[in-house]
Amino acid sequence: MIYDDYPALVLAFHGCRRTTYETVMRGLPLAPSRNSYDWLGWGVYFWENSYSRALDWALQRYAADAAVIGAVIDPGHCLNLTDFQNAQLVRAAYDTLVVDMADQSRDLPVNRNIKDNDDWLLRDLDCAVVNTVHDLNATLGRPSFDTVRGIFTEGPPAYPGAGFRAKTHVQLCVRNAASIKGYFAPRDEAGDIIRY
Repeated sequence: MIYDDYPALVLAFHGCRRTTYETVMRGLPLAPSRNSYDWLGWGVYFWENSYSRALDWALQRYAADAAVIGAVIDPGHCLNLTDFQNAQLVRAAYDTLVVDMADQSRDLPVNRNIKDNDDWLLRDLDCAVVNTVHDLNATLGRPSFDTVRGIFTEGPPAYPGAGFRAKTHVQLCVRNAASIKGYFAPRDEAGDIIRY
């Protein structure tokens, strides 16, 4: 579809360990994630325009070793899951995955939560479906998606009776490394580089 290109440069943030931050600031790129439970399929993950959410995630995961890398991203040819037509595309990929798994006598992956968390933090099904979209594009000779973009409602209600959640965010998964136009060290309100 001609409207799959996302015509903007996006500031995005990647929560990580301090050693990863230092490696990227020295000029090496981030490595793509290839976990079975990645929310938007395989690629490099960023929080779109949310330094604070990237830091929150990194602190929960790495505590005092947490850091955040900034990036300028051109989403390019984007599987934007906020677009109605792409919801239909992922539904078709799901249907294909169901048939493929049945043909292989394998169980369909499922999304799961962790311990007493109500959010699906391990998204094996979503990962498999999004990766199936990419496989189908390759099989049918369609252009590859450079990025995948999705909105996720996460966390408790922001306040009693709220219609949105405390950790709702836009996540961007970069599949084509050329979409990352550059990395940067985030700055604080005074404009000083944040030191980790």
